[in-house]
Amino acid sequence: MLDQLRAMGVFACVVEKSSFSGAARELGITTSAVSQQVRSLENEMEVTLLYRSTRKLSLTEVGQAFFHSCQEMLAAAERGKIRINELRDDLVGDLRISATPEIGAAHVIPALSHWMSAHRGLKLQFETEYITSDLLDEKLDIAIQISSSSDDNPLLHETLLAKVDQVLVASPSYLNQTMPISKPEDLLNHNLIPINTSNHFQELSFQHGASKEVISLDMKHRIETNNVFIAKSLCQNGHGIARLLYLDVQKDLMNGTLVEVLPEWKLPVFTLSALTLKREQQHMKIQRCLDALKQYFGQLPGGRVYQEAS
Repeated sequence: MLDQLRAMGVFACVVEKSSFSGAARELGITTSAVSQQVRSLENEMEVTLLYRSTRKLSLTEVGQAFFHSCQEMLAAAERGKIRINELRDDLVGDLRISATPEIGAAHVIPALSHWMSAHRGLKLQFETEYITSDLLDEKLDIAIQISSSSDDNPLLHETLLAKVDQVLVASPSYLNQTMPISKPEDLLNHNLIPINTSNHFQELSFQHGASKEVISLDMKHRIETNNVFIAKSLCQNGHGIARLLYLDVQKDLMNGTLVEVLPEWKLPVFTLSALTLKREQQHMKIQRCLDALKQYFGQLPGGRVYQEAS
């Protein structure tokens, strides 16, 4: 039975990685061992789970149904591990977390959803504003922030979660009805929709991905906001160009409601991190929460978000 469960996990990894070699790298075993595990499942059940070709793998109808069962099995196993950790570590009491509304709703809640469900002894409070004194006074346990530099407060510990690109985006309708943009200087003929929560919010600084040429612009703007959701909505409705985090527009770029402007020119990269009060021994509930966040952000799909190298 354990061998079959292990093979199901290998099969699910093959599907998620879309290749035997990708699954092998993820699992730390050889490609031939991965192939053998999948073949043993097919032989045992007398079905074909995958169509194999030199270009790609695709699921059969039976394989698709079986993949869902494998996902349910792996989710059940993960819930079991979480429950064991809860019983072992006695995760109870209050846990207070801060994040921006955008990062909180789109990522922190999904990252912690199963973990919250498993730890019924925890009482969680989510805040959308953060000031350093809240951590120092222990009014907050974890503050998730995104910035261009590390926090240098000696009383705080910073856990790096991810590096995140900024991207310049506009709606297809806006780009079709305005002057073309082929180089950074062309942006001076357009309106920026800035988020005014930082200094010099109207300035753009680019570096070309190939030539490394650096260009800085002071953009004009007619509309501004202090909220990412508003900026993105204005952008989607054709009112200008916005500089947003890739985390906040990844789905919009994939479905075509927004288009990246000047993708060959890179904006400064931001750091997503979790701040906690520096202690000789961190509370177990805080450490377990940080572990869940690191696991989520380290596995986010998409080339513009990646786990910080350890």
